[in-house]
Amino acid sequence: MSVVSYRNVEINRKEHAVLRGVTFALDPGEFVYLIGSVGSGKSSLMKSLYAEVPVDSGDAIVMGYDLMCINRKEIPYLRRQIGIVFQDFQLLSDRSVYDNLRFVLEATGWTDSTAMDLRINEVLSQVGMDKKCYKHPHELSGGEQQRVVIARALLNKPKLIIADEPTGNLDPTTGEHITRLMHAIASQGTTVLMATHNLSLVEQFPARVLRCDRGQVFDDGIVSYS
Repeated sequence: MSVVSYRNVEINRKEHAVLRGVTFALDPGEFVYLIGSVGSGKSSLMKSLYAEVPVDSGDAIVMGYDLMCINRKEIPYLRRQIGIVFQDFQLLSDRSVYDNLRFVLEATGWTDSTAMDLRINEVLSQVGMDKKCYKHPHELSGGEQQRVVIARALLNKPKLIIADEPTGNLDPTTGEHITRLMHAIASQGTTVLMATHNLSLVEQFPARVLRCDRGQVFDDGIVSYS
């Protein structure tokens, strides 16, 4: 069963159609790039997946939730199955790495301290940051902060990770490391949708490509941009 299934979906912003006729599916453990110019609808499409931007028409199923008729009380449960990786990190600057992650667990209903410690250690180890859990964000490099953001996204064992330009603020080498990490996460069974402007990353780490262009989403398959 697909993690995401969109068929003939239309997304509007401020009464203007951003995307029309959107049809695609994401399968469990699949890594997919989302590309397109600024203003092409990438962010609107990604935000629609976790019901921040409404779907106006068509068939839109995410993790079994019908986005055309999802009610407000169901949205938090949908979002707990989705991890979001932001370009600008959005870490709490006054807390350590550990406390940033613990804050998320407590906010999503975890109460067992031992279980929280175990899960935090697991995700930090997964992204190679287990030795820096005591540091604050300002003590970390951009790449390290992004690894913490990915760890945060993994906390509740999501079925889908949405990564919005996760390498956009990083140097090329660090961007490659982050992209390799995202591919590794997908290989372990979590679906990853990663928006990027960096076609060299797509070339270096090939995967299926969805392209936003002229108000539509095209499935380019695995392509070469060299």
